[in-house]
Amino acid sequence: MFKEDTFQNKIALVTGGRSGIGYQIAKDLLQMGAKVIICSRKEEALMKAKAALSAFGEVAAQACDIRKEEDIKALVDFIKEKFQRLDILVNNAGGQFPTLAEYTNNKGWNAVINNNLNGTFYMTRDMAVNFFLPQKGGTIVNIIAQIHRGFPGMVHTGAARAGVENMTKTLALEWSHANIRINCVAPGTIDSSGLDTYPKPIQDMFEALKKATPLQRFGTVEDVSNTVCFLASPLSSYISGITLYVDGASHLNIDKMGLPNILKSMM
Repeated sequence: MFKEDTFQNKIALVTGGRSGIGYQIAKDLLQMGAKVIICSRKEEALMKAKAALSAFGEVAAQACDIRKEEDIKALVDFIKEKFQRLDILVNNAGGQFPTLAEYTNNKGWNAVINNNLNGTFYMTRDMAVNFFLPQKGGTIVNIIAQIHRGFPGMVHTGAARAGVENMTKTLALEWSHANIRINCVAPGTIDSSGLDTYPKPIQDMFEALKKATPLQRFGTVEDVSNTVCFLASPLSSYISGITLYVDGASHLNIDKMGLPNILKSMM
């Protein structure tokens, strides 16, 4: 279905592109002809990722904290100077931590909301104002989470990702006049470097979770990237304002109390 020239002459920005899902998305876009900019907060790791991705095509990198207005402005200026345009934005950057709602303090709540919701909006708005709206064309894909039936154990990111999903629907309508498409991808549990960041009791829970997933496996970074590339490509030219779940059908049946129960046992 995809071809080597699917994204020929397209300029794509992938936030959080130095590792995991973001890195795979950048790699696949490059292999299908795009020129790709990756950004993340950690410059040293970002430049290592850029060096590795250069084997697949033309890639640029710029350190950027999506929560900071000055960083996004610098990124816009960088893209204008180097490429003069932007065609695709993949909002992949984000972060969260396991927590029970009653133990979530203001600092932790605000940190996740500011990163996952506010940062995604800032990036989306500024790339649209500077590129997509003047060009009258562009494609945005937002990576959210499996929030179909809430997100127990991660109340902060559940709220933030739900906000991004609603923002996506709103902008699909508001910006349709400018031929801007915007959609979400909601990964389930993905077998990537991100799983290693959780404490051992939570990692032990993953095996039971895998067995309970209807497709009997976790997703891969390739599974998510394939979906992102579809939504970013002309193959989905009449699709806007939707969320595609990439979770092996787990949003339909998984008992979502596993994580909070583990957190309670760790108290």
